Amino acid sequence: MENLRPILWLSLVFILFLMWQAWNADYGPRPTVDPTPEVELDAPPERPEDVPEAPVFEPDPTDPTAPPQIVPEPVQDWISVRTDLLDLRIDTRGGTITQADLLAFPVDPRDPDTPVRLFDQRLRGYVAQSGLTHDRIAGVDGAARAPSHHAVFRAESDRFDMGGADTLRVPMTWTSEDGTVRVTKTYVFQRGTHLVEVEHRIENLGDTPWVGRQYRQLRHGPTPPRADFFLYTFTGAAWFDGRYNKERFESFEGSPMEQRLDGGWISVIEHYFMSAWIPDEDEINVMYARAVPGVAGRTDYLIGLHSAESLNVAPGESGVLSTRLWIGPKTQAELREIAQGLELTVDYGIFTFLAKPLFWLLRVINDFVGNWGWSIIILTILIKLAFFHLSATSYRSMAKMRAVAPKLQAMKERYKDDKQRMNQALMELYKKEKINPLGGCLPILVQIPVFIALFWVLLESVELRQAPWILWIQDLSTRDPFFILPVLMGLTMFIQYKLNPPPMDPIQQKIFMALPVVFTVFFAFFPAGLVLYWFTNNLFSIGQQYVITRRIEAEAAKKN
Repeated sequence: MENLRPILWLSLVFILFLMWQAWNADYGPRPTVDPTPEVELDAPPERPEDVPEAPVFEPDPTDPTAPPQIVPEPVQDWISVRTDLLDLRIDTRGGTITQADLLAFPVDPRDPDTPVRLFDQRLRGYVAQSGLTHDRIAGVDGAARAPSHHAVFRAESDRFDMGGADTLRVPMTWTSEDGTVRVTKTYVFQRGTHLVEVEHRIENLGDTPWVGRQYRQLRHGPTPPRADFFLYTFTGAAWFDGRYNKERFESFEGSPMEQRLDGGWISVIEHYFMSAWIPDEDEINVMYARAVPGVAGRTDYLIGLHSAESLNVAPGESGVLSTRLWIGPKTQAELREIAQGLELTVDYGIFTFLAKPLFWLLRVINDFVGNWGWSIIILTILIKLAFFHLSATSYRSMAKMRAVAPKLQAMKERYKDDKQRMNQALMELYKKEKINPLGGCLPILVQIPVFIALFWVLLESVELRQAPWILWIQDLSTRDPFFILPVLMGLTMFIQYKLNPPPMDPIQQKIFMALPVVFTVFFAFFPAGLVLYWFTNNLFSIGQQYVITRRIEAEAAKKN
């Protein structure tokens, strides 16, 4: 036990160091990204090779052999759309969403009028694109009969506001040069949700069939480099094909991806927020992802979906191609209702099996209490009650070790030159006093996975973002601004050290004396909610351990 306990504590210190690196990757200083001018984005993806009867896309403008594309000048550059939750800028070229502010999520709670900006073409090259492609028919110019995200649309107004309505429709129209095809692209917004419907209505005004498909894609510029190689909250592309997949953007450089997707979805995920294109459950698509040239020599990244089945619109008829787009936070309850596996974008790491029930229980408690801080305290108490008997067994073992500490010290002096005889005497003493030398390690072993799971719950769950507790703690997902909780937590660790049996090795004694200070420094930069959990856990552990220790010492005194 004397050799194992320091190893366990030092292992926990190392885990805390990795967690601090993860936290620092998201909250620490980041390299600045120079603003870049808005530019015309890439052409739609090339025809997928592994899907039967795949469509042929419009010519790539970077291909010198492709015929020139004539794009009319737009009547207006962009339109503004405001709902109860979103403030968007939609480019009339392609109907691309180039800017999206999340009105319910301020960047800083002290400045509630500055919302988080998710889509941001100017600074991050982050946009949502969609369009149509026309299957080539002999004697018909397909590219001229389908609006890609380069086509220019016309809107009835340059400003749309939901106001007091429950639904807001934002239509834009495009007509082919020969007047044979008219497409109305409509964004449909509903009050109280970040889920947007995107509809393409195709009207065939000519005398030949219109056969085409839809595509939708997310484009993102390069992510700022990180200063560490350890754990961090993931930023990159994710998709669902029956199981959850994710890839860093950089992995698409030189290794483009294509695969069939039955239902599923694609997304770009960040810390608390995400965007996702979500097709119908029974829709078959080709998912593609690749790196593309960006502005000023940079590399941008695409992940998209392209319909595998075409829509045939007869002359004089009309048809509709629709899809859904999520622009918002990673709220698990809502995402779970929208599509299978979408809630998995809230990534709790290897301890997801613990983190999910912890978050569920924490949310249930908060529904009654109405404060995430008090909910964490109640959750801590429930965890302590769940492991009460296990902790009691461990504390009894440590109390017995403390009671026989003088005998252990005497053995050390008696057999200091004979380690074999020393170990034999220790085993005899443990057997006589009914002491489990490993029992004192159990509380640490049990708490480590729960601690890590709760760490990721507090770090990843947008529900706890900017959640206040009391007084000076106004954001449980960030550090204590005055370091009061970490200091209190360090004091409880010191008290626990005093209640534990002292190690016989002087070096180990110094290590254990230093641990409260080391943990205080680590926890000073951890989310306040996590420090609150550990502090509350320590308080109840001290109470339980104190009662058990005094009881064991009283029994030992009677024997003597």
